[in-house]
Amino acid sequence: MPSKIDFDNLSFSIMPADTMFLGRCKAEGIWDKGAYLPYGNISISPAAGVLNYGQGLFEGMKALRTKTGKLVLFRPAENGKRLAEGAQRVCMPAFPVDKFVEVVCEMVRRNAGFVPPYGKGSLYIRPCLWGTGAVLGVSPAPEYTFMVYASPVGLYFKTGFKPIKLEITREFHRAAPKGTGGVKFIGNYGGVMLPAQKTKANGFSECIYLDAREEKYIEEVGAANFFCVKGQTLLTPKLGSILPGITRKSVMQIAREVMGLTVIEKSLPVEEALAADEVFCSGTAAVVSPIGSITHEGRETVFNDFKVGKVTQALYDHLTRIQLCEEEDRFGWVVPAA
Repeated sequence: MPSKIDFDNLSFSIMPADTMFLGRCKAEGIWDKGAYLPYGNISISPAAGVLNYGQGLFEGMKALRTKTGKLVLFRPAENGKRLAEGAQRVCMPAFPVDKFVEVVCEMVRRNAGFVPPYGKGSLYIRPCLWGTGAVLGVSPAPEYTFMVYASPVGLYFKTGFKPIKLEITREFHRAAPKGTGGVKFIGNYGGVMLPAQKTKANGFSECIYLDAREEKYIEEVGAANFFCVKGQTLLTPKLGSILPGITRKSVMQIAREVMGLTVIEKSLPVEEALAADEVFCSGTAAVVSPIGSITHEGRETVFNDFKVGKVTQALYDHLTRIQLCEEEDRFGWVVPAA
């Protein structure tokens, strides 16, 4: 059991839960049954594919405690499917989706004492798939590791559910056409650290990336998907070089089937986004985050007088109520973890 945790002052930082999972697989694609171990360091070859050539993927998930004390997960099979699809892109054997869900649920049960009380955060779960076998040439590793660890966390943005300030960067690109931007590849995230540092030093929460080919279309907000609202239409960048977010997918379905909005995925020009009524970003960590202003080429555009828009608020409310079992889960998204 964990020592006393100050759940009232959690940040989005690592506080390891007691138990992690570790499974291994040879290149032939047969996974062992794996083991649940005390959280701790692992041994890895200096020649591991993940260390030398970045052959690695990860997922991000949250376990929540409802008002009644139930422990639940949100669409865990979708994370398993995305990890399997990403594995194909970077030449790794997929970890079976059903086993993925089984492991994640068991991780929550074994670390139940680390799940914050209702309304005070979540247990953030980090599944990783790495090429850990030793390899010298640029080729797939001969052995792979699937690992899951967890940590209680607070809010991703310290401001909470309040509009944030973003800026569009032309100094950096997040992903190239036909590259790895569409999978949760570890290399996608090392490259956004410097842009994030620079934009935060200028007083912004994050930066918005444009497409690398023409620098005309909005792609992503750091590690989150971008949306804008115009009238009764919800617009979001189309898939390709952006991450197929599970929260993104859920937001679109709620907008279309619950709220009756028209949902369009398209190449989204900067000018069209700046003319929107509301803008927001979405992701597992942040859920839905309203955007109060976007600065582009030195000019700031403010949305909805820097207040949370009605559509943004409604989407956030619907999504979080479903996640916490406070609204009918008509889509079958919530999975009991214990």
